[in-house]
Amino acid sequence: MDAESVPDEKRMRLRYAGMCRVCGAELPAKTDAIYERTTKTVRCVDCVPTVAEVVVPIVAPGVVEAIDVGTPGASARREFERRRDKREERIWSKHPKLGGLILALSDDPQSTKAWDVGAVGEERVGARLNELASESLRVLHDRRIPGSRANIDHIVVASSGVYVIDPKRYKGRPSLKIEGGLFRPREEKLIVGSRDCTKLVDGVLKQLDVVRGIVGDEIPVRGVLCFVDADWPLIGGSFTTRAVDVLWPKKLYPKLQAEGSLSIEAVAELHRRLATGLPAA
Repeated sequence: MDAESVPDEKRMRLRYAGMCRVCGAELPAKTDAIYERTTKTVRCVDCVPTVAEVVVPIVAPGVVEAIDVGTPGASARREFERRRDKREERIWSKHPKLGGLILALSDDPQSTKAWDVGAVGEERVGARLNELASESLRVLHDRRIPGSRANIDHIVVASSGVYVIDPKRYKGRPSLKIEGGLFRPREEKLIVGSRDCTKLVDGVLKQLDVVRGIVGDEIPVRGVLCFVDADWPLIGGSFTTRAVDVLWPKKLYPKLQAEGSLSIEAVAELHRRLATGLPAA
């Protein structure tokens, strides 16, 4: 379908430089691109938008049920837009005549831009996961944890098990720092650049507990912190801390496609249970 025939999309020539929300490519000013009104983002003309809902076979051949797999980055994108719109409204309210000029000459605060940065990372990883999806590799995005304000960015159910994936767009090189050992308790710390990001591991471990509560202890469940734009070395670089894999997208995708012991029927059933227990946010 041509973009011009879709009400939510418009092909246009960019006045300012941007970034494709699907593949992350830089889009210079005066480049033709697709503007998405719902997400208020742009993408390359040739990039396919993320699918929010797919139809997948469930358990028995010939039985089809629609499962809302969710939209990658939806919660983060909504929060960014909420904060951005609230700031614009506040500025226009205080400065009715100069509001446009003030907005043009100032940026959103870092606390607001961080949500946009995070949304882009989730969208990019989610788009690739959707491309890999098959009968033996099923995906869920942006899942709400009942009774909590937290969400799980991506869940993949594959023949080798269930993967809980948390993408991050942090600058710097991820590394594992180990303290203690002989005379005091051994402690593993996740460092990205010069920042102590150990709490990210704690967050994934909590998500793993939620997922295990749905699929049971007999199913392998693995946590993944996927750093999208980090400064990874040419050789090596990935590591594991407290059973959470720390790596980058191209290292992640072959892991998800590895052969395992779960049948197509088992993968479909686990996918259905997780979609039911963790609804789209």
